[in-house]
Amino acid sequence: MNPEKEGQRRILLFGHRGQVGWELRRTLAPLGRVYAFDYPEVDFADAAAVERVVEEVAPSVIVNAAAYTAVDRAESEPERAWQINAVAPERLARWARTRAAWLVHYSTDYVYDGNKRTPYVETDPTAPLNAYGRSKLEGDRAVAASGCPHLIFRLCWVYGMRGNNFLLTMLRLARERETLRVVSDQIGSPTWCRLIAEATALALQQVLNRPDPALWSGVYHLRCAGETSWYEFARRIVESVPEQERKCREVVPIRSEEYPAPARRPAWSVMSCEKLERAFGLVLPDWETALRLALDRE
Repeated sequence: MNPEKEGQRRILLFGHRGQVGWELRRTLAPLGRVYAFDYPEVDFADAAAVERVVEEVAPSVIVNAAAYTAVDRAESEPERAWQINAVAPERLARWARTRAAWLVHYSTDYVYDGNKRTPYVETDPTAPLNAYGRSKLEGDRAVAASGCPHLIFRLCWVYGMRGNNFLLTMLRLARERETLRVVSDQIGSPTWCRLIAEATALALQQVLNRPDPALWSGVYHLRCAGETSWYEFARRIVESVPEQERKCREVVPIRSEEYPAPARRPAWSVMSCEKLERAFGLVLPDWETALRLALDRE
């Protein structure tokens, strides 16, 4: 593939109103002209509508940050989750292959069953526990099987300062409730969405200027360093709320069975990012540093 000059490159971004997509609109801008779309301009459950946008923009890079992420609701809406998380990426990958365009796609730690106790590597077997994870895994497989130049980034416990996520929920509840009960037996790596977007742009910039896309195409784990539980993550968030604003005085650890949910979650979501570092020289900071950066309002 002969990359276009950066000033001429067309980058199509899907899902720009989401946590990662919002940040990508900024981080991708130096790489080319960004055409950003989201629901309701495009219904990602309608593959034909997605294809029409791609044909109209004719990009050399597609960044797909759109996804069905309502993990529990996916148990009752598996078909919609499948259309958005599996069918739409397959169509994007098919188009990208015919045009030799790069496709950046985001996956999830939920493709694993959480039975390991050492960090997952990209070649570990997948075994999703819920409908959301199964739909995301099928999207991964479709992109990889298409033969298009691609980067699939598997993410873990994404949060940011906008939208709906664990960080914002805990910040709100810390001001509303005296006691919070939070699951302590699920372990992962909270990852700030801005760092995901910045790492994506840095990796993409490199592959666009490398001669053989096949050498760099593949799945990469992308998450902050370190590991913690939802309980410890919640404690750090609550502690960040100024004393005069904080109503919460206690965060209580509970087990997963004490907080029943429609979808099962993996107990272990820690992933190795050694492949990402080897390929692109990228290492995200530890989750505690990232949290402080995200909470810095100055």
